Amino acid sequence: MTKLSSESLLKRLQDFALQCLRLVNKLPKTGYNREYGNQLIRSSASPGSNYIEAIEAGSRRGFIHRLRICRKESRESIYWLELIQRSNKNLIEITQECPDLIKEAREFIKIFTSSVLTAEKNQKIDK
Repeated sequence: MTKLSSESLLKRLQDFALQCLRLVNKLPKTGYNREYGNQLIRSSASPGSNYIEAIEAGSRRGFIHRLRICRKESRESIYWLELIQRSNKNLIEITQECPDLIKEAREFIKIFTSSVLTAEKNQKIDK
């Protein structure tokens, strides 16, 4: 896996949040789509803001904590994307876009998991 710079990861996180927002704006205005969409907008934007907090963390412990939140919110985004996909399976555009967004969120989970493991390992070495 190629090492990602913090700037390029942040851009990917922003792109992901914006793509999720565009997806939500395409959804029919049903009660469940409003709820699922609002949840997706929040969870898809959260990894980016928490990643900024991780970079600015004053301690390794704070860094690890924020990366875990990034990972958790990426997982939550997958959940909402899957619900949107399943509840709108008659809309081809939606069912075609969701898998790519889910794949990107899974990539984020891998990146954050790897970063957490590395930071935890380094934390043990520093002690």
